[in-house]
Amino acid sequence: MSQRTIVVVGVPPAGGGALGAAEQVALAEADVIAGGRRLLDSVAPAGPETIEITGDLPAALDAIETARAAGRRVVVLASGDPGFFGIGRVLAERFGPGGLDVRPALSSVACAFARIGLPWDDAVVVSAHGRTLEEAVAAAGAGRKVAVLTSPDNPPERIGAELNRRRARFDRVVVASELGLDGESVSEGPSTEWLAAGTFPPLSVVLLLTGSGLGPAAPVVSAAPLRPPARFGLDEGDYEHREGMITKAEVRSVVLARLALPAAGVLWDVGAGSGSIGIEAASLAPGVRVFAVEQAPEDAARIRANAARHGVSIEVLQARAPEALDALPDPDRVVVGGGGLSVLDAVLARLAPGGRVVATFASMERALAAADRLGNLLQLAVSRGIRLPDSSIRLAALDPVFVCWGPA
Repeated sequence: MSQRTIVVVGVPPAGGGALGAAEQVALAEADVIAGGRRLLDSVAPAGPETIEITGDLPAALDAIETARAAGRRVVVLASGDPGFFGIGRVLAERFGPGGLDVRPALSSVACAFARIGLPWDDAVVVSAHGRTLEEAVAAAGAGRKVAVLTSPDNPPERIGAELNRRRARFDRVVVASELGLDGESVSEGPSTEWLAAGTFPPLSVVLLLTGSGLGPAAPVVSAAPLRPPARFGLDEGDYEHREGMITKAEVRSVVLARLALPAAGVLWDVGAGSGSIGIEAASLAPGVRVFAVEQAPEDAARIRANAARHGVSIEVLQARAPEALDALPDPDRVVVGGGGLSVLDAVLARLAPGGRVVATFASMERALAAADRLGNLLQLAVSRGIRLPDSSIRLAALDPVFVCWGPA
């Protein structure tokens, strides 16, 4: 191997196969071998200098750079696939992609799904290793088939406690630990409560599943269905609705702007009507899990039909708010389009930290009371141009709508 090229060797789990011949040659020719202590002890041959990669990653990178600059041949050991939530990213940033020769092995996520016999091309993968717990759990709770990479700081039971606090709901929870090692274990339970109550090795993969874990067909792209470019503020005619009972396009655009949708999380659309706001939110932010709440059976069916028409996934709950909200995971964003102040108060009691609510009202009195709770208020008074028989245009005013949002 070139002395200027860093060879990055992915070490497979013991049950996933041994190192290949070329990787063994690279190790034999190495002057310096870097990696975590477990990999150095189990894989590195005697003789070469070693650099232990610990929590002080910059120091390890500096030592690798020093060895490389001196013309010494460096091999970096990594678990599984270095390019999949691994050290491959920081090495490429530090030394450039052209300075690396990456030899990947099976990832722990692939092994975990293999242990339970499920494909994972439609799974969302979340890392809680070196990342904040809140971000990881928000992304995990929004998925339907999720793998979470845990860490000493965020072990499986802590993931479970936070998911449980947010009332995330899954039908099956699997913890795959120490994959390929003598202490390998695969444990399974029915809920996030089970996960939170357990004690597991910190370096595990947690699988969160709804239903059987098998989709109706293999997706075209990983983790999310292929969809057309996102659009919002669509004409009312693009949705089925009941006698004009639909949020007008101009109001919908403002509501979506005030929501400030995150990349991942949970959105409630309470009093969803035709479902137009939730549908456009799902199109704009595919990583957000959208729940639409409507009481009337015909309205719930209409939301499902509109979602299918626009090619997005919406989970519809046919029930009355605020009682229905107990069955939902804690929201990061909420739209309140019906139910009044009692629903707004119930929503605020469940809103995740850093969350936001947008509520619409026709009544000024309710809007002022909502503004006291949320902090912001505007009135939308829209007039649309209507073509007259002589080709001139008159303005036709729509009913004014009050929009409140917060916390600010």
